[in-house]
Amino acid sequence: MEIEELKRTIRDVPDFPSKGIVFRDLTTMIKDPEALRLMSDAVADMYKDLGITKVVGIESRGFIGGSILAYKLGAGFVPARKPGKLPSVTVKMAYAKEYGVDTIELHSDAISENDVVLLHDDLLATGGTMNACYNLVKSMNPKKIYINFIVELEALHGRDNLPKDCEITSLLKYE
Repeated sequence: MEIEELKRTIRDVPDFPSKGIVFRDLTTMIKDPEALRLMSDAVADMYKDLGITKVVGIESRGFIGGSILAYKLGAGFVPARKPGKLPSVTVKMAYAKEYGVDTIELHSDAISENDVVLLHDDLLATGGTMNACYNLVKSMNPKKIYINFIVELEALHGRDNLPKDCEITSLLKYE
């Protein structure tokens, strides 16, 4: 299986979560052992020589790929969660969504100034959640931050809402 063939393992769900939206369901890719291995190896290869010390996975689908990447890169895994889900002292960042405001949290001791951080989520749509996560991690003053997605929906121009001073990669792109 080749990288572009991974697209055929992703299920399109029309009119979800609302009419007119085509949801790219990555659960069908990650249930396929060969596709999961190929996806994991390909993303890990992008970052294997960059000294990543922490991978931040965004709730909830970012936990899947993020924890695999942390393992493959010999890094720690940090969950970025919705409010009230982390048991210790947190730092938080609020951000605007289509229908209101949401918040993302990290443990206050999750990132240090010596860390090289990879922010990971399954899919880039509008970029709001990742931008908030980036700003939250940046406020913790790590050495470097990278951003990665498995899938990018280019027609939504989510990259335009992400920092220009950060390397952003996507394994698969849909127009």
